[in-house]
Amino acid sequence: MKRRIFGIETEYGIICTPKHPNSKPMSIQNTVMYLFREIIHGRMYPDVFLENGARFYQDIGCHPEYATPECDDVIDLVAHDKAGERILAQLARSAERRMKSDGFDGVISVFKNNTDTPGNTFGCHENYLMDRRVTFRQLASKLIPFFVTRQVFSGAGKIKLEKDGRYSISQRAQHIREEISIATTTARGIINTRDEPHADREKYRRLHVIVGDSNMSEFTNFLKIATTNIILRMIEDGFIEQSFNLKNAVRAIQQISDDITCTRKIELENGKRLSAVELQWEYFYTAKRYLEQEESDFITDQTMEYWQYVLQYLSDDPMQLDRELDWVIKKKLIDKYVKTRNLNWDSAKVAMLDLQYHNVRTDQGLYYKLERESLVHRICKDKNIERAMRFPPETTRAKFRGRFVQLCNEKKITCGVNWSYIQLYEPYQKLFLSTDPLQAEYEEASKMIYSI
Repeated sequence: MKRRIFGIETEYGIICTPKHPNSKPMSIQNTVMYLFREIIHGRMYPDVFLENGARFYQDIGCHPEYATPECDDVIDLVAHDKAGERILAQLARSAERRMKSDGFDGVISVFKNNTDTPGNTFGCHENYLMDRRVTFRQLASKLIPFFVTRQVFSGAGKIKLEKDGRYSISQRAQHIREEISIATTTARGIINTRDEPHADREKYRRLHVIVGDSNMSEFTNFLKIATTNIILRMIEDGFIEQSFNLKNAVRAIQQISDDITCTRKIELENGKRLSAVELQWEYFYTAKRYLEQEESDFITDQTMEYWQYVLQYLSDDPMQLDRELDWVIKKKLIDKYVKTRNLNWDSAKVAMLDLQYHNVRTDQGLYYKLERESLVHRICKDKNIERAMRFPPETTRAKFRGRFVQLCNEKKITCGVNWSYIQLYEPYQKLFLSTDPLQAEYEEASKMIYSI
């Protein structure tokens, strides 16, 4: 199978709640600074690369953002995304201890979701390294229908308080305004045109996807990335010939999100009307024909098995996927809560339950309560997630970046790090530039690292 670089960027919501009712709450700005204090090592701005190759920084809007290291294996990517959750949770606990020593006793909660209760939005951005020879027009026409409809298995679920507590499949769908856009914070597009490959620009482009939800479920996260990879392989090889273009993609993405039965028909440009699940079946069977002529591998076989399994149940009864899909898991959880407490879906308590599902603190988050009770489908082993918290992937350039950061931290040397380079300042005055994220070993980089 052709190797590809994957990455996930997650913008986390954060809040600090005083333990004592009469205490003054801490501002988000101060909470974030406490969160970062342990790892910025005297830097003026919270923006660092970690020893596992990931980037951790304060994004626009004063919230922490974690970008996984470059991965060329989907399961590895899921582990590194989960590692980000665990790192944020650890930093939150450390920040609480520092705040207490400074006279403020509070609890920090960190949320991995796309919208919070007041309606603030936080993004989940997927990144895929692609062959530059594929035109942007080819990408957009083949991908938009896929992205619009994949939410039936990749959505994180959301209670829409402005709609009397109506439940929707996707959090992100309601914030999409255009089919194609360069913006990520205003006119959010299904396809983003940002062209920052962090690699050889002549060979590669980076597909920057901002339409997806942040996922707690490992299964959902795996299927979201792995199916997209198969679609990209087919596009690069010119295999998708049929047109799945939608008459109005922005309207369709919101209509699909608002239909938890997954049966609503959407109109294609050619006049046909299909449900999101039916259109996903079209993509699935196209992929099946494509893979018949390709060499098989474990990840691809697993992806096709899971994809078919999910589509079969979505066609029959989506609520049966209450171990696999985020939006179904959470819907079942809220259903039970509402019934046992005789509440309405627009209740503030229910809105809080919705948010707490995405709390990454294992001692607070409802998803992790379900995980401890073996009520969700796991993809990764805990030991692999724990390793991903400390070490980068072994097969991408993140390997030498992580080793470099580790040695600089141990020796307390100020260094410069970015996705494409590592740099030593005076007295060393050395710079190494890498334009191939698929290459893990460079003799020049090794010499530079071990010269420290």
